[in-house]
Formats: sequence, structure tokens, C-alpha cells
Amino acid sequence: MKLKYPLLLLCLLGFCISQNTTAQTTGCNSSYSRFGMGLLKDQTNSYNRAMGGVAQALRSGNRVNYLNPASNSAVDSLTFLFDVGMNLQRTRMVQGDLHKGVNNTSFDFATAAFRLRKHLGMTLGFTQYTDVGYDFTQETIVGQDLTTGELITSPAAYGGDGGLHLAFMGIGWEPFKGFSFGANIGLLWGSINHEITTSYMQNNVITTSDGNITTVYEASLLTWKGDVGVQYQTLLNATNRLTLGATVGIGHKIKREATYYSSNLSESSADLIIQSVPDAFELPMTYQFGVAWEHAERLLLAVDAGWEQWGKCSAPVFDKYTGEYKTTTDAYMNRLRINLGAEYVPGRYDRPYQRRINYRFGAFYSSPYLKVNGYDGPKEFGLTAGVGLPITNIINNRSYINVGLQWTHRSASAASLITENVMSINIGLTFNERWFMKWKFK
Repeated sequence: MKLKYPLLLLCLLGFCISQNTTAQTTGCNSSYSRFGMGLLKDQTNSYNRAMGGVAQALRSGNRVNYLNPASNSAVDSLTFLFDVGMNLQRTRMVQGDLHKGVNNTSFDFATAAFRLRKHLGMTLGFTQYTDVGYDFTQETIVGQDLTTGELITSPAAYGGDGGLHLAFMGIGWEPFKGFSFGANIGLLWGSINHEITTSYMQNNVITTSDGNITTVYEASLLTWKGDVGVQYQTLLNATNRLTLGATVGIGHKIKREATYYSSNLSESSADLIIQSVPDAFELPMTYQFGVAWEHAERLLLAVDAGWEQWGKCSAPVFDKYTGEYKTTTDAYMNRLRINLGAEYVPGRYDRPYQRRINYRFGAFYSSPYLKVNGYDGPKEFGLTAGVGLPITNIINNRSYINVGLQWTHRSASAASLITENVMSINIGLTFNERWFMKWKFK
């Protein structure tokens, strides 16, 4: 491929990223995004998200699978691949007798893939790594007026926004038939902002003599992220194919600081406290394994298992007993994730349109990666389903509109914490056209 093609694709991808990054709205509205780096995003494309998020052993020349960079070596030499997707979700939060529903939308990813030379492919992309977004209030009783007997309460308003974005480049090479390996290297950046405003109220009137306390936790992060992956594919017989895949994510400290601000505004004084912590956050070592079985290009079954060593990572916390803002490794837990997925196509090359629709199903489970007030954080499990609809009725059409549904149940170990049920609609476009075919005229 000539140099102008990668440069053209890089400019196109950069334009899409800039347009969607400035226009997007937060993709979550969860009180659990107060902790750690926020809620971890799926980071899947629209087609494998409907398959429960499986990715490690998926290998195709017609799809972008950036979660295992070794799959880049399978990219078709004649085509240009572009995949873009967004998410619409409805979250229902329940705590005891209280419940609330919220809606959110987000731009999730944009990726492009192309072949550099035989058995060597490349991917460029943008996706979300974490999401922070919440706004709620909590009121506690702190005392009683001895003269009037009125209760003194302390309402606190919590708000947060931000999250981390990932722009990456991946390359995959197949040195000999059946075995391939690859690597992703990316730029991870974003901000994490939390604010708590605490006041005192008596007889439903906010008092000013005791002052209002505003606490802000913020961090602006910029670092790199790297992953290496391998795949091995073999034909069991004329109609059955088996693929094994694995990736390792490289953990490291993020060389950025987190800052704590606390201001106490009262009638008699105005105090401002500032504390900063260097190297406040850390990325974990991650290990992902997967296997996929494909029968006659009609049925695909896949399973993934992942282990993320968050328990060894540091995070900034405020110690209310010592008044010190510091890092600790007690805020996180090691995370286990299991994904199951299936895809069925009645007749991939048949003439009737309905026989070329891709039907997808899946399920997933993940243990918590963070702690909430000393308790195990929210575990997640969910179900997925979706379809891949050919854009045209041409038999060899390779571009699809992908529509998926995902239900996620999120609950923590303590009964007093919030339970969340999230229903998502994922919409994506896989553009796959033969841009690089050489035509002959006689």
C-alpha cells in the first residue's frame, strides 16, 4: 500500500474523533463512577458487543477486532474497513424504597483497518476507557437543637464528570500459516472530577453560622497504554475451524498528580486546604484468553476469560481520621470477567436477504474492580442480543448495520448500596468496501 493511504485514513479518523469527542454526552449516570477511575467501558465493537463481548479468538478479514491486535493480520488486502458506533441507554437505580430512571447517550468508538502488505495489517481507533457521571444528594441527621428540639441535618450534594479516552494504533503479523501476533499502543487521556458540597439545615432552613464545606477531587491524566496479543487458527476438517487467542495488557504508574481542595465558608472565616498526590493512579496488568469454534461459516461459538490485577494498583483517597490525602492499594480488587457469545447466519452467501442476516447472542459476568466505603463494589452480569443487517441486497455485500440490545445488572455486596439495571441499545456501522481492487480492461 502506498503511503498516501495510511495518511488519508489517519486524517479521516482524526476528523471523526474530534467531531464526536466534542459533541458527545456522558455515557453513564451511576453513583459507582465516584470511585476509582469511574465505570470501566466495554471497549467492544458493535458486532461483538451483541455477542457478550467476546473478542480474543475472533478473526476475520471483514471485521475490525482491535481487542486482540493479532487479528489485524487477517484484514482483506482489497478492502478498507471502517467501524463506528454509539450507545443509548436507560438506567433504573433502586435503593430500598427509592428508585429513579435516567437516560444517557454516548459516542463509543471509531476504528479503521487496512492491510500494509501480505500478512501484515494495521488498525487505527478511538474508544472510551472509563466514564464518570453522577449527580445526587444525601441527607444525614447530625444533631438536635437542645432549646427547640429541632433536628439538625446535613444535606450533601455529590456531582462528578469526566472519564478517560483512548486513541490507539495496532499492528498484526502472520509470520507463518495459522499463527499471528500483534500489538496495540495508545494514548490514554482525560479528566476525573468529583465535588461534594455539605451544608447544615435546621427546620428546613440552611444555616450559615456553621459554614458550608465544598470538597473537590480532581485529576488530569495523560499516559500510554499497551497490549500484545497472539492468535492460532487451525482447520479441524473441511467445515470446522478452531481459533485460540490471548492478550496481555501492560500495567504501569500514571505520572500525573491528583489534587484535593476543601473550603469552609462561614460567617467568621474562609479556609482553603489544598493537598496533592503524585503518581496517584495506576493501570493494571491484564490477561485475556479466548477460544472460538466456527462451523461452515454459519455458526460461531466463543468464550473469553479475563483477569485484571487492579488489587495491586494505587488510587488516591482522603483519610478522614488523619485529614491526609494519599494513595493506597486498598481501593481496588482483582477483577475476573467471563464472556460467552454466539453468531448464526442461515446462509452467508444465499440470495434471499433474510438468510444473510447475522443473529447474535451472548452473556457476561464480571466481579468488582473497586471498593465502596470498605465494601466490595458492584459486580455485573448481563445478557446481549443483536443482528447484523446487510446494507444492500447484493449477495457479496460486506457492509452491515449492527444493532444490539444489552441488559446489565449492577449490584454491590452491601444491601444498603444502590442496585442498577441498565438497558442499552447499541448501533454501529461496519463499512467494508473494495477500495483497493485493481481493475483490468481488455
